[in-house]
Amino acid sequence: MYSAQQTQHLEKVSREFLKKDAGVKDIDELRNSLRFHEYRYYILSDPLVSDTEYDQLYKQLEKLEKENPELITKNSPTQRVGSTLNAGFPTVQHLVPMLSLDNSYNEDDLIDFDRKARENTGLDTIEYCVEPKFDGASISLIFEDDELARGATRGDGVEGEEITTNIKQIRSIPLSAKFSDYNIQLAEIRGEVLMSKKSFKKYNELMEEEGLPVLANPRNAASGSLRIKDPKLVAKRSLEAFLYHVSYYTTLEGKKVSDEKDHSKENISKREAPFITHSESLQMLWDLGFRSPEKEKKVVKGIEKVIEYCKEFEAKRDDLPYEIDGMVIKVNDLALQDKLGMTSHHPRWAIAFKFKARQGTSKLIGVEFNVGRTGAVTPVAKLEPVFIGGVTVSSISMHNEEYIKEKDLRIGDTVLVERAGDVIPQIVKSLPEVRTGHEKIIHYPKQCPVCNSELFKEEGEAVWRCINIECPAQVVEKIIHFVSKDAMDIKHFGAANVLKFYDLKLLSDIPSIYTLDFDKIAELEGFGKKSIDNLRTAIEDSKQQPLHRLIYALGIRYVGETTAKTLANAVKEIFDFASMNIEELQSLEDIGIKVATSIYGFFQNDDNVKMIKHLKELGLNMKNTKKQSSVESNTLSEQTFLFTGTMNKLKRSDAEEIVEKHGGKIVSGVSSKLNYLVVGEDAGSKLEKAKKINTIKIISEDEFLEMVKQ
Repeated sequence: MYSAQQTQHLEKVSREFLKKDAGVKDIDELRNSLRFHEYRYYILSDPLVSDTEYDQLYKQLEKLEKENPELITKNSPTQRVGSTLNAGFPTVQHLVPMLSLDNSYNEDDLIDFDRKARENTGLDTIEYCVEPKFDGASISLIFEDDELARGATRGDGVEGEEITTNIKQIRSIPLSAKFSDYNIQLAEIRGEVLMSKKSFKKYNELMEEEGLPVLANPRNAASGSLRIKDPKLVAKRSLEAFLYHVSYYTTLEGKKVSDEKDHSKENISKREAPFITHSESLQMLWDLGFRSPEKEKKVVKGIEKVIEYCKEFEAKRDDLPYEIDGMVIKVNDLALQDKLGMTSHHPRWAIAFKFKARQGTSKLIGVEFNVGRTGAVTPVAKLEPVFIGGVTVSSISMHNEEYIKEKDLRIGDTVLVERAGDVIPQIVKSLPEVRTGHEKIIHYPKQCPVCNSELFKEEGEAVWRCINIECPAQVVEKIIHFVSKDAMDIKHFGAANVLKFYDLKLLSDIPSIYTLDFDKIAELEGFGKKSIDNLRTAIEDSKQQPLHRLIYALGIRYVGETTAKTLANAVKEIFDFASMNIEELQSLEDIGIKVATSIYGFFQNDDNVKMIKHLKELGLNMKNTKKQSSVESNTLSEQTFLFTGTMNKLKRSDAEEIVEKHGGKIVSGVSSKLNYLVVGEDAGSKLEKAKKINTIKIISEDEFLEMVKQ
C-alpha cells in the first residue's frame, strides 16, 4: 500500500512529531502518520514504532482536535472510539444475502465438487483460489465514496445487526479506502473478525488477575465482542479482521455488479472492471489497506493442487497466530462463478474443506443426569478439563443409556474426545487397554434425579423420562422455552432470570410469568426501575403474539415452529384442538401419526387445558387472528402454494401473506397436495421434485402476481 518513498517520509515525519509536538498546520500529516503506523502494526504485523510512541502521537492528535473541533474528520483515527454507549443494534438488510458454504470433510468431496464445476462450465481444468477458513465472526462492510458507511453482523444472512461503531474499534479495518481509484463508488465487502491466540491469552490472564470470568475461546470472544454496547470495551479486546470477498459494487458511472449479476468482460468494460477474478479482488483489498488473505491464498489449476495446498495448510494450523477450521476453495474466474450460480443456501462455485476434528484424551471423572423440559433424562460426562481445538472441554452429553453401553464407558476411564466439525465435543470411545481395575460401571437412575419420581421409557425409544409434569427441572425448562426468542419472545427474560425468580418462588409455572410481583423484584440486586419497566413491557407485549408462537411456546413434543404454523392456520382458536381426534390432526399438512398422537395427548390432558384457560384469563391471544380477519377474497380458495428460489419483486413472507389473504394455503414441501410451485431465481431441489409430479403447476413470480391480480 505504501511505497518505499512514502514509508521513509512518514517514518521521518513521525520521528519529528515525537521530538516536537505537531501544530494545527500539521494535523493532516499527523493523521496520515497514525494511519501508516496502524497499517504497519495491524496489517503487516511489522511495527516501526513502539506502543508508547504510537500512543504519544495519538494523544497529540487527540489534543489538537479537542482544541480545534472544527478540524475533526469522520475518518480520523480518533473517531474509532465512540463517545457514548450504543443504545442498541438496529437491524439492517445486506445488499446481497450472506449465504452459507457447502462443507466437505474429505478429498472425495472436493473431487466431486470439481467434477460438477467442470461439467457445468464445459472446461477440462478449472483455476481455483484457495484461502484459510477463518474461525471468527462474519461481518459485512459498506464503503461509499471511499468512506466506511456501515458495518453489520451476518445475522440470518439476509439481515444483520448494525455495529458500525464497534467495527471502528478494529484497527485493521481502515475508516477510509480509495475505492474510487478502482472506479468504485459503493462497495459491500465481507470478512471475519478474529481475536488472535496471543490477544486471547493476554486478555484472559488480565481477567484472571482481576477475578473476572475468562473468555471461552477466541471465536466466541470475537463474536461476543461485536455486540458489546460500550465501544471502549470492544477496543480493549484487540480484535483483528480479514476481509476476503467483494459481494457487490457500483461503478462511478452507476453500473451495479454483485454476486447475483454477470461479471463477464462482455458485460463490464475493461475500464469499469476493477477485477475479473477473485484473487484480483483480494489483491485490490490488500492494496487499499485491508488485511485480506492475499498472503495466505494460493491460485492453482486443478483439484489435485487444491488438495495439496489444503494438506499443507492443515499441517501448520497450530503455528498460525489465529484459529482456522479449514480452507475455502473458490472458482477464481468471476464469469465462471456467474455461470455456476447459487442455490438458496450456498454458492455452487465455492466449498469449505473442513480440517479433521481435533482430538484429545481425558479422564471420565463423573456423570450428572440432567432433566429437560420434556422430562428426558440426559447423562452428562464430567471430564478432567482438556483443551481441544481452541476450547477447554470438561462436560459432554452422553445422550442416553444405549450410548453409554455401546461405548462401554465407565467412571475412571480414559476416553478419546473430539470436537466434531470443530464445534460439538463428543466421546469417540473409551480406552479399556489402560484400565487399572478401579473403574466403576455407570448405573442409570431408576428415579428422577430432581423429583425422585419413577422414570419411564416408551417402547422403541432410547430415552428415559420423568413423567411428573410438576417436576421442578421440567417446570424451569418449560418456562425458559416459553419466554425464548423463537417462542413468545419475551425480551429481558433469559434463562438466568427464570432460574433466579424460580428459586425465589417468584415463578412457579408458565402462567405465573404474567403475575410477577415487580415490587419484590425491585428489591433484588441488579434490578433498577428501567430494567423492571423493560421486563414488564415485554411481558405485556407478548400477550398479543400470534397463535402459532403460543402453540410452539407450550412445548408440545414434536411440535416445532413450522408445525406450529400449520396447526395455527387450521383452527379459529386454540381450544379447537381439544375436540379434534388423531385422524383429523393427521389430515393436516406434514403431520404424521407420531406428531398427531402427541398433540392429541397434550390437549386431552386436563392440566394442560386448565393452564391454557388460565393464560386466556390473563389476556393472552388464543385466536388465529390472521384466519379470521385477514382474508380479503376467495380468489385462491382451496389452492395450495409453495415458493422456491429468490423472488425479485416480493419478499417471500409478503408473497405467502398474499396467498393467505386471498384464501389460499401455504405448504411446507413438495407433494401431491401441492397445486402451485412459484419459482424464483436459483430454484433448487424443490423444482426438480415438482417436475416429477404432473399435477403440480410450476409458475413464475410474474405469473403468480397476474393470477392474484385477475
